[in-house]
Amino acid sequence: MLEMKNVTKVFNPGTVNEKLALNKFSLTLEDGEFVTVIGGNGAGKSTMMNAIAGVWTVDSGQILIDGVNVTNLPEHKRAKFLGRVFQDPMTGTASTMGIEENLALAKRRGRKRFLGSGINRKEREEYKELLKILGLGLEERLTTKVGLLSGGQRQALTLLMATLQKPKLLLLDEHTAALDPKTAAKVLETTEYIVNRDQLTTLMITHNMKDAITHGNRLIMLMDGKIILDIKGEEKKKLTVEDLLHKFEEASGEEFASDKAILG
Repeated sequence: MLEMKNVTKVFNPGTVNEKLALNKFSLTLEDGEFVTVIGGNGAGKSTMMNAIAGVWTVDSGQILIDGVNVTNLPEHKRAKFLGRVFQDPMTGTASTMGIEENLALAKRRGRKRFLGSGINRKEREEYKELLKILGLGLEERLTTKVGLLSGGQRQALTLLMATLQKPKLLLLDEHTAALDPKTAAKVLETTEYIVNRDQLTTLMITHNMKDAITHGNRLIMLMDGKIILDIKGEEKKKLTVEDLLHKFEEASGEEFASDKAILG
């Protein structure tokens, strides 16, 4: 479902601030895989995610989604393949519009739009059933402006919107990092449910080693723009934070420096 072949990205080339963010980076995701991504600051996690989404062009290499070469496609043309949830709960929703209006926009994404009667009764019932999954009572607040919701409620709604049309690839960019622990756990629980229900191919960046181990069926760790660990199957199921730290030290030759990732 996703192939990244020898992708390289350099920021500020030829200056004192030159940074090799992706170094001949290669990654393949099979259909339905749920991959968690972890690594220290500057490891290349966000650069990898933005390269897939087309936020910027890469310097060399190829990116394919479901067999389609999207390497040179602009961001808006890749959107039809992707669902994305960002770290900031304020991103991904229209704050001045109601909950049902945001869901309607997500449902109509990529389709031709015409002047019409707006949201019909059938759609409204569909949205109510979708919102019940969250267990936040939002199904009774369809006309509430999204700007009045808490960060966790908005993030949960953004997750629903990103998966409403079952994207080829779901990108989760530290989507629980800005939430309190209880709300983050709820959003992660909902994420796991939706991904498994719809068999979505998913790439989830997290700063939390425990979450990276607990969720998904494969874990990769980045360092200096390359994958240094790739763990799946029974090995991942048995993994502990201590095991992961030991493997990192073996692979990199140094200690993992992010307390936030270890203790998060």
